[in-house]
Amino acid sequence: MSDSTFLIRLAEDDDDFILGLIPRFVDFALPAWRKRHECIEGIRKDLSRHLDDQPSNSYVFVAENDDGERVGFIHLQKTQDYFTGRTNCHISDLAVVPRHEGQGVGKALIGHAEDWAREHHCQLVTLAVFPGNERARALYEAAGYKLDLLRMAKPAH
Repeated sequence: MSDSTFLIRLAEDDDDFILGLIPRFVDFALPAWRKRHECIEGIRKDLSRHLDDQPSNSYVFVAENDDGERVGFIHLQKTQDYFTGRTNCHISDLAVVPRHEGQGVGKALIGHAEDWAREHHCQLVTLAVFPGNERARALYEAAGYKLDLLRMAKPAH
């Protein structure tokens, strides 16, 4: 399936669809100190705030297939690069409906993010991904993403 098969539009009255995909963000082995329900609740709270408040520099897009069915979404944020101070585009969230995996939805959403970043004069497109999310990591690596910073953690207890 080619990328042109999908219509990618700004989210509008898609909150239930978007929030319904949150479990996709923890559908793999998490670090031992992360609890699945805490991750889900944190993501739900953050995404709900962005959908409700629509803060500046936060943009949510929904992908639809040729049948008008919603098949995925991406949440982009304009951020400031710590090192250069220039504008970056951060892929905050990206999820695809499970039955539509492998059909090019994720690739189309990433392509949309990159086009959007160029239009908004962003220096980099950034994202964060759990090490155990092998499917997402493979998608990002195939799209040309490389390690930039490696965040490490250790429980304080």
